Amino acid sequence: MAKILIVEDDAQLARYEQLELTHEGYEVEKCPDGRQAIDVISAGNNIDLIILDIMLPGLNGLEVLRRIRRDGINIPVIMLTARDAVMDKVSGLDMGANDYLTKPFAIEELLARIRALLRAPRAEEKASDNMISYNGIVMDTSKHTVTVEGTPLELTLKEFGLLEALLENVSIVLSREQLLEKVWGYDYFGETNVVDVYIRYVRQKLEAVTDKKYIQTVRGVGYKIG
Repeated sequence: MAKILIVEDDAQLARYEQLELTHEGYEVEKCPDGRQAIDVISAGNNIDLIILDIMLPGLNGLEVLRRIRRDGINIPVIMLTARDAVMDKVSGLDMGANDYLTKPFAIEELLARIRALLRAPRAEEKASDNMISYNGIVMDTSKHTVTVEGTPLELTLKEFGLLEALLENVSIVLSREQLLEKVWGYDYFGETNVVDVYIRYVRQKLEAVTDKKYIQTVRGVGYKIG
């Protein structure tokens, strides 16, 4: 049974959607504002689809969408917009919404859109082998891209490999020798301090876009993230 989160501040509309979706066999949870929605979504409550109104108190729907996509959360989202809000539709789709409906809408159309999205492969299922995400960092190893809290990070090949090795081993301390093997290869015969140099490069690039201190030095051992 799929679980659907309704993010809607109009209590009457939210109740109507809940009754119809429950009748169709879905499990339903409701949130009346954007901040509560962020908390529920981030808590990992096995949500399969989100119906997200744009006009919300606290955080609007576009900001909710931006934050969850920034954090690598790829749950399908249907945005609800006002009839004449063309730019909201465009912005929502650009930020990663999967579909949208304009108010007022027929419940049959909403149900059809839900069925179509739930039948489609989830984005994280299709690309999970290529995606690594941690605390605002999203890395796509197939496209060789990294974003930090939504901001693209330009990395060289070695810098990318170093960050990838650390992200694949969150909270695990990797020695300089381990990082050399993973990033430079077994046949590298240079100095191990090359790792320290590239760690500094990666730190500088991370700190240019965020205040978070991702890479930790474990004195006498090596480096870790988390």
